[in-house]
Amino acid sequence: MTRPARIISWILATLLVLVAVLVVVIATFDWNRVKPILNEKVSEALNRPFAINGNLDVKWQREPEEGGWRAWVPWPRFLADDLTLGNPDWLKEPQMVGLEHVEFRLSPLPLLLQQIVIPRIDLTKPTASLTRLADGRANWNFDFGPKDENAEPSKWVLDIGAIGFDQGNVSFDDQTLKSSVKVQIDPLGKPIPFSEIVGKASAEKAGGAQDYAFGLKFEGRYKGQPLSGNGKIGGLLALQDATQPFPLQADVRIADTHVVLAGTLTDPRNLGALDLRLRLSGASLGNLYPLTGVTLPDSPAYSTDGHLLANLQDPKGATFRYEGFNGKIGDSDIHGDLAFVSSQPRPKLTGKLVSNQLLFKDLAPLIGADSNAEQKARGGASKQPTDKVLPVEEFRTERWRAMDADVTFSGKRIVHSEDLPFNDLSAHVLLEDGLLRLAPLRFGVAGGNLDARIRLDGRSVPLQGRAQLTARGFKLKQLFPTFAPMQTSFGELNGDADLTGRGNSVAALLGTSSGELRLLINDGAISGSLMEIAGLNVGNYVVDKLFGDEEVKINCAAADVGIKDGLATTRLFLFDTENAIIHVNGTANFASEKLDLKIAPESKGVRLFSLRSPLYVRGTFAKPSAGVQAVPLALRGAGMVALGVTVGPAAGLLALIAPSGGEPNQCTPLLQRMKAGQAPREVKAKP
Repeated sequence: MTRPARIISWILATLLVLVAVLVVVIATFDWNRVKPILNEKVSEALNRPFAINGNLDVKWQREPEEGGWRAWVPWPRFLADDLTLGNPDWLKEPQMVGLEHVEFRLSPLPLLLQQIVIPRIDLTKPTASLTRLADGRANWNFDFGPKDENAEPSKWVLDIGAIGFDQGNVSFDDQTLKSSVKVQIDPLGKPIPFSEIVGKASAEKAGGAQDYAFGLKFEGRYKGQPLSGNGKIGGLLALQDATQPFPLQADVRIADTHVVLAGTLTDPRNLGALDLRLRLSGASLGNLYPLTGVTLPDSPAYSTDGHLLANLQDPKGATFRYEGFNGKIGDSDIHGDLAFVSSQPRPKLTGKLVSNQLLFKDLAPLIGADSNAEQKARGGASKQPTDKVLPVEEFRTERWRAMDADVTFSGKRIVHSEDLPFNDLSAHVLLEDGLLRLAPLRFGVAGGNLDARIRLDGRSVPLQGRAQLTARGFKLKQLFPTFAPMQTSFGELNGDADLTGRGNSVAALLGTSSGELRLLINDGAISGSLMEIAGLNVGNYVVDKLFGDEEVKINCAAADVGIKDGLATTRLFLFDTENAIIHVNGTANFASEKLDLKIAPESKGVRLFSLRSPLYVRGTFAKPSAGVQAVPLALRGAGMVALGVTVGPAAGLLALIAPSGGEPNQCTPLLQRMKAGQAPREVKAKP
């Protein structure tokens, strides 16, 4: 053997010996000796105490499932017991993460290409305690020290194939959200196909969402409300791929709100976008505010089912679209689309809502007009006094400044009762920095329209409000469809009202209101049975005293009422019937809810009433009482002693008269004569 050959042989032999020695050393090395250094370096890098408290070992073994020549290359398998990661020093609890055991294998050859390939990591009983304090500090945010802006990014690539664990427990305590939740995560054993949960069509639309791999159970409190539920999520490795939809499914109860969802989250590590089928139900829409920050009105029990799309990284703010939803609010149906944008300076809600059949009673919670039992069912704290009619439940004006809104609503048919259907309803709701406007709010009623413009300024304390209402063309025969004498009538009801007030409830607003009310009715009829239909017991008494059991024709009814600081005073209030002119004088106090009215008839011609004393209506709105005054009626015409006072109101009421199907309006001659200063008793009844 030549000298060069011997040198080469010695070199190769030496290398083989070194490799053999290295293999023996690695195979027999006690890796626990490096734990102190490893713990120190990791703790230093994370600025947190890290420790492998149990055994640390590395085993080399071949991986036959790799196939080919790679099956003969031994792979290192790392094993460690009792791993802990501590909390930052500003938290009392020492531990953030704990692992009973961790095991993973590392592919050696990719290391030559600066790739760390770990086909699988197995975790045994992982635990995590996530905490955020009221000042915003969170233990899941790590301080890696100052960054070197000139440093080049690492060329090493981490590739993890799968993560498995037997059971995980996570506790979440967030003082900023007033939330504390415990979550148990379990592998499902056998993955559940995504299409099995969301349906085949939705799965195809999702485009490659992986199967559900883990089950969740959680309980605790969210924003102070009790929370419980369960759900499913995909494999943890889908978190790495921003383009792959990550499957979500949950059935959650937060207080009286029930949330059921199924769908996907895109780019889950950065909370990219949501595509979910969402079902919501609860005792009141108003109860969603503390959970979502979306200001919605109080309502009866509701349920909705729709498609929720969200772009959580939109530059203008996270956007949410609840599209094509259907549902019920009380006994009314609801459909539509809503969008919510977390924009600045305030989030904004926009949308269009439609109800095909809206029950009038389902609107009562909007102004606190539902019963105490119904208020309690929807979580309301207000108690309506038994002796009060006007709703005292306060508007939640503090919520009005939390967001803006621009929402239209259309009720195609409103049902008050089977005998008294309203036609329709349309409303445009505008909310801007605490100023709530209904512009307009329009009801179709009995062949006519009630147009209203409501302005409630929640920016001031107390709330400042104004309501402008215009009623035109209410057909009397449609208002009272079961009252036979009215079915041949061409009469109409027209009216105007303009009120301003202050206060945080309907009762407070009316109790301080000032303004005026005008009302005009022509060509009607009245009887005790009509009062029974309307549910007016006091009215039934008055009609019975005036007319007995007869049905009496009303040529015209006119009212002009002035309101000052909650006290409504009649300026002109009379009924022109075929037998007499009926004068009503007095007050209605909205603050105390008390009535003090005097009703005095003036007989026409030879048709004399048997009643010789005026009637009164007194008491409260809740319990009015009526009777006959002890003093006799004044001489004929005495009701017009203050005739000059009625000239102005009569002129104003003439503006409410509009042609009605070509028929003459019988209020016209009455009001014209009053405007001219002539007593209304001179107006002759229609033959």
